[in-house]
Amino acid sequence: MKQNSLKFAITGGIGSGKSTVAEIIKRKGYAVFSCDEIYKELLLDAEFKAKLSLNFDGIISADGSLDRSKLSEIVFNDKSALKRLNALTHPAIIEEVLKKSSGQKISFTEVPLLFESGLEKYFDGIIVILRDMDKRIAAVSVRDKIDRERAILRIKSQLNYENYDFAKYYVIHNDSNFEDLKAKTENILEKII
Repeated sequence: MKQNSLKFAITGGIGSGKSTVAEIIKRKGYAVFSCDEIYKELLLDAEFKAKLSLNFDGIISADGSLDRSKLSEIVFNDKSALKRLNALTHPAIIEEVLKKSSGQKISFTEVPLLFESGLEKYFDGIIVILRDMDKRIAAVSVRDKIDRERAILRIKSQLNYENYDFAKYYVIHNDSNFEDLKAKTENILEKII
């Protein structure tokens, strides 16, 4: 693979282990970006917050900050609201990803909703992280401090990773421990490089 700049997406369902894989790659010395981190930066931008508040009622706290848990509650319980949020955020996020990755010989970006958003076209390759549903539910429950039912709702609001054909992508099965995941990630990096 010879090009001036290669961009790879790291994706998978919520609770699959994307962030862990991204961290492993980062520790290997590669440029790694996170759409979630870029999103957090956008949420501090007054103009962007104003756009969101026009589309979603009651998400701005008394102190002027964005109530992220309120916004999450709205979009994870209403598919049309989630669609509206994605239509506002995804173009701004991908623009920032492209800015940050330009000039990098090779870069990796953690992209949670890659397939749902049709963002595949912006990347030269895609690494998909797959994980058993029960492990994903447990991971989301612990990370977001929510009960099992709410974790399942969040998982179901995304692409059904169990029934998707990933044959043309690099796939990592996160089905064991950290050392196993690290070895699998390094194996994929060798194939890419």
